[in-house]
Amino acid sequence: MSRSDYPPGYEESGGPLYGGNYPQPPAYGFPGYGGPHPGQPSAPYPTDPNTPLYSGQPGGYPGGPYPGQPYHGGPPGPGYPTPPPMPPMMPPTIPSDVLSSGDGFAARGSGWDSVSVRHAFIRKVYLVLASQLMVTTAIVSVFTFVEPVGKYVRDNPALYWVSYAVYFITHIVLVCCSGPRRKHPWNLILLLLFTLALSYMTGTIASFYDTKVVFLAMAITAVVCICVTVFCFQTKVDFTKCQGLFCVLGIVVFVTGLISAIVLSFKYVLWLHMLYAALGTIVFTLFLAYHTQLLIGNRKYSISEDEYVFAALSLYVDIIQIFIFLLQIIGAARK
Repeated sequence: MSRSDYPPGYEESGGPLYGGNYPQPPAYGFPGYGGPHPGQPSAPYPTDPNTPLYSGQPGGYPGGPYPGQPYHGGPPGPGYPTPPPMPPMMPPTIPSDVLSSGDGFAARGSGWDSVSVRHAFIRKVYLVLASQLMVTTAIVSVFTFVEPVGKYVRDNPALYWVSYAVYFITHIVLVCCSGPRRKHPWNLILLLLFTLALSYMTGTIASFYDTKVVFLAMAITAVVCICVTVFCFQTKVDFTKCQGLFCVLGIVVFVTGLISAIVLSFKYVLWLHMLYAALGTIVFTLFLAYHTQLLIGNRKYSISEDEYVFAALSLYVDIIQIFIFLLQIIGAARK
């Protein structure tokens, strides 16, 4: 076989491997084949991923806000809202001088006078409770419907903590001091301050959620409270005998809320938040049944007829706590 039967070497061909009529290969890198293509951008290239690369090419997604989205886009930062503050939490406490004991109390008493006194006491408590709930509903509605007001309370968290301080002080005074709790009109003044403070806190928390979520939480809370009240008036089960159990439940919810507030202040953990909200909903529903039976009076323990302010305070706190916990559960489920 002669040498011509072999393919020519690269040195002999003068460049390309199979002859000199082929174009030279492009240089390594971009752009290739002697220069940029028509419409091709020149270096430096855009650093923003949303900037169109070629002329006439549509841009990427906008940075925000999107239609229907009130907050700025991008990573979490100043444009994002702060998470809702943790709900106010104090373990329910009943002073010993509030309760009276006796199996023949109120409705099971021998005289009609005791029954009529207890019925008048129940009507008085529910009248005060209805007034408290009307004030709270009005404040929550304003904070939810009027966007400037909602934005103002969200942007000024200091007012929330001021109302928390008022709530804490008035709660301690009404629970621990029998003199102001029973003396008219100081008991009603303290109860009004307590109601306004807790209503402001509830409205502030509700302003972080959608209107539909707030209405749904209100409706479920109303149904739960009505069902629990009817059940307590009809059932033979005596929840007032389980004071030790309710004491333990109150401590568990308080400790869980304290741990959740500390952990969620550093990093949001959804399952921990939902666990705390579910536990709080169940426990305060049981507390509502317990306080309702103390109000009725035909159980082992009952609230004295002079303690209408404390009775209304206990039921009011139970209902508000149920609403706030349901608000957190429903709000997280709709995200």
